Amino acid sequence: MGGLFKSPSPPPPPPPPSRETPDPEAERRTKEQMRALRRRKGRQSTILTSPGLGDVAAPVEQKKLLG
Repeated sequence: MGGLFKSPSPPPPPPPPSRETPDPEAERRTKEQMRALRRRKGRQSTILTSPGLGDVAAPVEQKKLLG
């Protein structure tokens, strides 16, 4: 009885994405922007982790021994 029904056929595959030639000027601008972001992030992390430029440290108190 398996021959009474047909299985549905799969839908056709989507067309492949079109290959456009990238604009060299736009690609250069994108690289420059990425480089600027990396520099900015590097400088920010340096400033935040530097001992003299970060937040002013609160005075450190020693816990007293009880007992």
